[in-house]
Amino acid sequence: MPYFHVHLSVDNLATNIEFYSRLFGAQAHKIKSDYAKWLIEDLRLIFAISSRGDRPGLNHFGVQALSDEDLAVLRTRAINANEGTFVDEADARCCYAKSDKHWVSDPQGIPWEHFYTRADIDEFGDSVEAVADDEPPCCVPSPVQTGAAKGAECCTNSPEELLDRECC
Repeated sequence: MPYFHVHLSVDNLATNIEFYSRLFGAQAHKIKSDYAKWLIEDLRLIFAISSRGDRPGLNHFGVQALSDEDLAVLRTRAINANEGTFVDEADARCCYAKSDKHWVSDPQGIPWEHFYTRADIDEFGDSVEAVADDEPPCCVPSPVQTGAAKGAECCTNSPEELLDRECC
């Protein structure tokens, strides 16, 4: 059975490793200087955090395939869901892994990754320096701006600011 994958960008990796290890009742499966990952068997969940996102919060959702055949099924589903945002990445090197993967964005613009990991690697992946200024480092497509997101300039993630706003 595939694992559901969630990746968050965080401000302080060490603090978040401690928090999520306690929350899940398990130590991280993989820890690097800028990344941590939990493989939580009883939830069939892969939960990852890193300091590499363009801002703290949700980075992307994903599903890890367990075979090339599973990945092919997921690829067809992704294309059927939103072919206009589909991006194929064979032999991708990201998140300390070498994988075949593809991406599609949901109606809110949230990136969804389907991947089949072939091997662990020692580097995170594409370096920040090697990526164009208008693209986030390593792998994740930029979120697509859609209707609600475009008009949500009044919204904020800060609880203090939310108290002073009427719209959110």
